[in-house]
Amino acid sequence: MDFIQVFAILFTIANFVKINTIKRRYNMFEYDRNNSVIVGPAGNLKICSGDEASLKLAMLFQGECTKIGPVQAAKNFDYSKSRYYQIRSSFSQEGVDALIRKKTGPKCNYRRTPEITKLVIRARYLDHDASAEVIASKLRQDGYQIATRSVERIISEYGLSKKNFISRSHS
Repeated sequence: MDFIQVFAILFTIANFVKINTIKRRYNMFEYDRNNSVIVGPAGNLKICSGDEASLKLAMLFQGECTKIGPVQAAKNFDYSKSRYYQIRSSFSQEGVDALIRKKTGPKCNYRRTPEITKLVIRARYLDHDASAEVIASKLRQDGYQIATRSVERIISEYGLSKKNFISRSHS
């Protein structure tokens, strides 16, 4: 081996030792994604698979409490920089509850309100031969926003289908 090769090897080793020393000095802990474990200087903490709230909290700790910084912490936990800041903002406003994934979408039947449900049932009893499409059309003419499928759901929910319907004329 000549002098240049030996120098290159020593330089590579020195850089490796320097980088690992810096990593150990600045990292309070690291997340091992393969084993779902947070590894710290004094031990490990196992995180249940699928526990997103714990992972988000660990990411915030790593981003805010270590010298790694938010951008690298977000990368370590597979989040974008903007998502990291969204999570941080919601955490600072709401606490740990903000880290728990919430159900998305409508929280109630905003189309099938109790009033519309009563109108559908009333229309069905007044004219048991009227289809869901006819009932929906009548309601739309009266200014209610309702889809035919919503009327069908109300009819099936209350058992008002034509085969289950007891006619007053046959009693």
